[in-house]
Amino acid sequence: MLNLVLFGPPGAGKGTQSQKLIEKYQLIHLSTGDILRNEISKGTTLGLEAKKLMDEGKLVPDEVVIGMISNKLTENPNVKGFIFDGFPRTVAQAEALDALLQKHNERIAGMISLEVNEDELEKRLLLRGKDSGRADDANPEIIRKRIAEYQSKTTPVANFYKQQGKLNTVYGIGSIDDIFKKISEVIEKLN
Repeated sequence: MLNLVLFGPPGAGKGTQSQKLIEKYQLIHLSTGDILRNEISKGTTLGLEAKKLMDEGKLVPDEVVIGMISNKLTENPNVKGFIFDGFPRTVAQAEALDALLQKHNERIAGMISLEVNEDELEKRLLLRGKDSGRADDANPEIIRKRIAEYQSKTTPVANFYKQQGKLNTVYGIGSIDDIFKKISEVIEKLN
């Protein structure tokens, strides 16, 4: 199975590249936000627990998210692999994900980190904000805070995968197709 962690700051192009990877490699996209919404809409035990916490303004604990990911793995035993997007965000989550995958006799093949400088990220997010209507994409100050938050919280996760020899960085500036070609070259080396 080809299990990838797609990494990068807000505006790096993860969503765009995920769609292309899903099509080319027939992977399932695992976005923690999508999983949470799906479990809540299905009324599962984990979904109801998550909804209760979210309604109280609390973060959903790692073990609940890991439980939901475990459900996805169990529901899709014959897939070619998964793209983990937005997860793991902490070393504890990365360790929990490794342990979960090990129980399913699987592993993370690699982390692909899209590297884009802050000026370009800000430009992309401001442009996206004009179309999306998302307030957090329309305010330069909020954008800078989001990028700083990403850098401080997720750098240790990149180091976690680097220590395992699984970190692959791809320069995320250029045409969508050129960036996708670079990502595909990385993936071909992982198989």
